[in-house]
Amino acid sequence: MLVARTVAELRAARHEAPGPLGFVPTMGYLHQGHISLVDAARAECATVIASIFVNPTQFGPGEDFARYPRNEERDLEMLEAAGVDAVLLPPVEEIYPDGDMTRVHVDALADVLEGARRPGHFVGVATVVSKLFHIVQPDRAYFGRKDAQQLAVLRRMTRDLLLPIEVVGCPIIREADGLACSSRNVYLSPDQRAQAVALSAGLRAAEAAFADGVRDADALRRIVTERIEAQPLAAIDYVSLSDAETLRELSGVVEVPALLSLAVAFGATHLLDNTTLTP
Repeated sequence: MLVARTVAELRAARHEAPGPLGFVPTMGYLHQGHISLVDAARAECATVIASIFVNPTQFGPGEDFARYPRNEERDLEMLEAAGVDAVLLPPVEEIYPDGDMTRVHVDALADVLEGARRPGHFVGVATVVSKLFHIVQPDRAYFGRKDAQQLAVLRRMTRDLLLPIEVVGCPIIREADGLACSSRNVYLSPDQRAQAVALSAGLRAAEAAFADGVRDADALRRIVTERIEAQPLAAIDYVSLSDAETLRELSGVVEVPALLSLAVAFGATHLLDNTTLTP
């Protein structure tokens, strides 16, 4: 497995790589969710390239950029074992050289939910993924559905910039008790970890109610909210039920595919989860 530390190294390897080429961008500290993306790419593509880059522009002031978990040696071992052909592992200055000033903003989709809670976050995400797409030039790029808003933003960006890339959304990978896999789970104390199961439990309860015919948007939000509010260590950032395409918040009767998403804080650790409800 090639480990490329510069754009030039990666581009040279890309030039020789047989297609189709699948790309899995990550911020490292890998878990089974990331490896599931590699597995999906490996099943569909002749060449698989991954990247490990903790992107500073998607972290706001006071967020956890400096303490974001990192373990380069372990990550590379996991990627090689999963069959990745090459990994781009650049320093910050390789992606953001001196004088860098161009940013990508996907209007509307980027300014709600996580974008409202973390102003500028999706500018950083869209900018770095645009850069990585131009470096790697993949045929397909693989992202987890746990970050549903990110997936929507990147699909829109890819369409709007006329990039010849298929953005593939892959299923959420969960731990045995239902908690969505996340690099940030390591921050949770034992008590926080036990209570965090309420996130997926609330979503499953709303799914069951929806299957039983509940269509009122407020009622579905309330099912999730009450499950989480019962956990004393949990602080809800939002529980949203939005149009799955536009991310506009829904009211009244749900008649379109709806994204039921949430963000919950346990201390300084923010966790995301979601499900899609389809009438």
